[in-house]
Amino acid sequence: MRIGIDLGGTKIEALALGDHGESLHRERLPTPRHDYEGTLAAIGELVRRCESATGRTGTVGVGMPGAISPATGLVKNANSTWLNRQPFAEDLQRVLGRQVRFANDANCLALSEATDGAAAGAPVVFGVILGTGVGGGLVVNGNAVIGANAVGGEWGHNMLPWPEDDEYPGPACYCGLTGCIETWLSGPAFARDFLHHAGREATAAQVLTMAEGGDAEAEAAWRRYERRLARALASLINIVDPDVIVAGGGLSNVGRLFTNVPALWEQWVFSDRVDTRFVPAMYGDSSGVRGAAWLW
Repeated sequence: MRIGIDLGGTKIEALALGDHGESLHRERLPTPRHDYEGTLAAIGELVRRCESATGRTGTVGVGMPGAISPATGLVKNANSTWLNRQPFAEDLQRVLGRQVRFANDANCLALSEATDGAAAGAPVVFGVILGTGVGGGLVVNGNAVIGANAVGGEWGHNMLPWPEDDEYPGPACYCGLTGCIETWLSGPAFARDFLHHAGREATAAQVLTMAEGGDAEAEAAWRRYERRLARALASLINIVDPDVIVAGGGLSNVGRLFTNVPALWEQWVFSDRVDTRFVPAMYGDSSGVRGAAWLW
């Protein structure tokens, strides 16, 4: 049995897979935000529940924000900032009493979808997470590209390309810079942008409902978001030129993105035609946890 853990900013999901990829048990707990020891305990509890429910012992793979630094063995670059500079790999293996494999959550998404999901069979797949944070993962010929610095695919911490007059220098990012893609395209960033322009507090899902009901300010918010996402992905295409870009995270549930963004990105892609497909993850919010399980 393989157990996958998807450690997100708002929830932790566990999935136990059988030998042929069948789901044996699935469970979620809220993420204990800003509580490192609580996060370790929650993962330990989820693993215990998976094994109790199935009567089997499993390997454990974890999809996490950021990465384990090759230089120090500590977590770096996590938007769940309470993990940063912590010996997370060492501590979790102590809690679980076994070896654990770790990968960036976006790499897990990309690996899952490239293996048997929306991008199955494509040679070059880029997975993007549009959620509490903005992450990315690159898979080439079935293998995740980690990189020499363990930051392969971290497109969310490049500056939003081709900034418009009101987008420079951009919001401050937890990484210490300003104007990062994450500060424009995450779920919290979308809500902040809508509040700034419309003077109303609302989640992305609420703004989508408003737009569908004819609210002009809500529609304008989505158009700004689509234009920013198109520029961010166009820059990615110019560098990586993937066959498929597959999206996960809460904002990937907004179906209009997959039509409207490719209709916009051609003006920034350095090509006479763009054949890259932009698709939602076949396994939705569970794609990352499946990829984590398949780390073994």
